[in-house]
Amino acid sequence: MRIVEIITDADHADALAGIAAHFEVDDNWVESKKKDGRRSFRMLVGDEKRQAVIDALQHLLAATDNTRIIIQPVDVVLGCSTEEEGEEGRKEKLVAATREELYSEIEKGARLDNTFLLLTLLSTIVATIGLIEDNIAAIIGAMVIAPLLGPNIALAFAASLGDGEFMLRALKTNLAGVLLAFVLALGIGLIWPIGIDSHEIMSRTSVGMDDVALALASGAAAVLSLTTGLSSTLVGVMVAVALLPPTATVGLLLGSGQPALAGGAALMLSVNVICVLLSAMLVLLIRGIKPRTWYERSQAKQSTTFYFLLWAGLLLMLIAIILLRAPMPL
Repeated sequence: MRIVEIITDADHADALAGIAAHFEVDDNWVESKKKDGRRSFRMLVGDEKRQAVIDALQHLLAATDNTRIIIQPVDVVLGCSTEEEGEEGRKEKLVAATREELYSEIEKGARLDNTFLLLTLLSTIVATIGLIEDNIAAIIGAMVIAPLLGPNIALAFAASLGDGEFMLRALKTNLAGVLLAFVLALGIGLIWPIGIDSHEIMSRTSVGMDDVALALASGAAAVLSLTTGLSSTLVGVMVAVALLPPTATVGLLLGSGQPALAGGAALMLSVNVICVLLSAMLVLLIRGIKPRTWYERSQAKQSTTFYFLLWAGLLLMLIAIILLRAPMPL
């Protein structure tokens, strides 16, 4: 459940009451009129109705400039049954977080700011040291603090909505993070040549079908955790489908003059990125994440089809490369 607060002109009181009645939102209340002529209307809305209510509110208030719609979390509601009643209540809830809440959460991971760059810089340093020293604890620490998963989830989310501007932002942030990590690792590899006795480095130079399955499952889990409001599980996903260690491995091996091994690490990085994009978009489609208006949905359908086929095709190509690189049985 969430408290949906609408701060708008008092003239909309009857229309807002009508929306609450239409969607059977029994818990709603109105504050007194403010000096600027606006009022605060609040509704306690269940997860299964929240997206429809917010869509109706946006349609009603789209032309007003001084309106704010605020979605507030609710920790506990006392005085109501914990079990849903009726056939409607027994249906599985497709999305616990609305499209707007998801956008707000995912957009944070696509911001190309000083925090993103600094976290990428620090996590790359930690990861390269862990790879060189064969220190698994340091590598796991780098996986957790690395912010590279966020832009990839944002890219899949933007593609599912057909939001071209958001896609460009996410792609720009993604490329900036990967490029920064690669260049830094390349420089470290030139200064600090590495051998091939590190298990952590060598484990990231070969890719199998199990790695493909792991990346697909992890990408799906990342989006599922966001849509159900369990974003704390993202830490586990960051470790399971790590994007930074393969990137650092590519730079280290190229800097040390070992392009063949670097190619294997680059293949692992490509598989992880494509699998995250593909599985994330698939989960978003299954969970019913789509634009609000019919026109936007028609535009998004073309975008979703194109990028889904593109990423599926790239994954099939990567799988073919993996099978070709696999050693022949004796």
